[in-house]
Amino acid sequence: MNLHLARLYQLALQPSRRIIGLMSGTSLDGLDVALCDVHGHGLSTQLTLEQFATVPYDDDVRYRIRQVFAGGQVSLEYVTLLNPWLGLLHADMVLACLRNWQIEPAAIDLVASHGQTVYHAPYHQHQRPDFPLNATLQLGDGDHVAVRTGIITVSDFRQKHLAAGGEGAPLAAYGDYLLLGSPSEERLLLNLGGIANFTYLPRTTQDASAAFSTDTGPGNTLLDATIRAYRPDLAYDEDGRLAAAGQVHEELLKALLKHSFFTAPLPKTTGPELFGPLYLREAQASSGTPGLKLEDLLATLTELSAISVAQAVTQAFGNRPALAVYASGGGAHNPTLLSALRRHLPDCRFATTQELGVLPDAKEALLFAVLANEAVAGQPISIGVGRQRVPAVTMGKISWPG
Repeated sequence: MNLHLARLYQLALQPSRRIIGLMSGTSLDGLDVALCDVHGHGLSTQLTLEQFATVPYDDDVRYRIRQVFAGGQVSLEYVTLLNPWLGLLHADMVLACLRNWQIEPAAIDLVASHGQTVYHAPYHQHQRPDFPLNATLQLGDGDHVAVRTGIITVSDFRQKHLAAGGEGAPLAAYGDYLLLGSPSEERLLLNLGGIANFTYLPRTTQDASAAFSTDTGPGNTLLDATIRAYRPDLAYDEDGRLAAAGQVHEELLKALLKHSFFTAPLPKTTGPELFGPLYLREAQASSGTPGLKLEDLLATLTELSAISVAQAVTQAFGNRPALAVYASGGGAHNPTLLSALRRHLPDCRFATTQELGVLPDAKEALLFAVLANEAVAGQPISIGVGRQRVPAVTMGKISWPG
């Protein structure tokens, strides 16, 4: 038997696995590195977060990614070169974390590498009749991660979801259901990343038929892009302070909310390809607000993020839903955004996933550790029914370290 295959077979039989989950989101702030001890699989999954770090990207890394990020036309040579370069970069960041934590690579069973999404193209968004399919592209080659770290790597998770009829996102429903379901509480797990999305978990830990996950629209992506355009010295609006100092411009908000995405049926996915600077410029032009000051622009975009989340929740559950909402992602640190969400969803109880024992900043990285664990030791799980059904698939490609 191939020695690597024998090692993988051994890992599948172990009661637990030490897995490093990696996540780099659309905010491009850095690589989230979560060292997890994952015990069991499926509904018996238990996860302990041993270590966590966000390794920040410097200006050069962000510049390189932005050369292809959400761009309709880019250099094919550049994409080809960036793919292994990002794999090696992420591998070196993993090794640096292990050194800081005084852990040898040989003590890690798997790396779960999400890679860097550079383009997300569901059919409803691109609408090209010559390509009647959903697509998405993540860079950061898994083979380079595996060889550089010496650790078996599971990567490229989204392609199986696409192949089975999904849109490649959001994938959080799998890990959310396995880790965070409750028999006593209906939960909405709200990820406020570059794009906002939520997973609904019914009051059960045994029946996944009512669970589902969907994107809702922009989270932080427009806020961060606007800050960079007006204040290159700032990476984001810390604590939403600038937005809190502004006033919502109702005409601009109406123009932004006219986009058909917001009334499309659930579940749905999107990305910065749709909700980018062009979308904002067109809305400003149609509403006569191109000269709006930064604070008012940020206040309006914050309101847009909150309203689009609330509209999706209302679309799914009707008016005035009373759910326990647990937030994660960068927006969970933005009190201005959270205040707007409470205003638009007054009957919901808001907290962060910290209350459930999950560090909000680490949530996405550890969820990919769960997906890697399922790929090696679990079975396909079907979540939801009908249009809301998440394909029952085992996700991730396996790369050997040699």
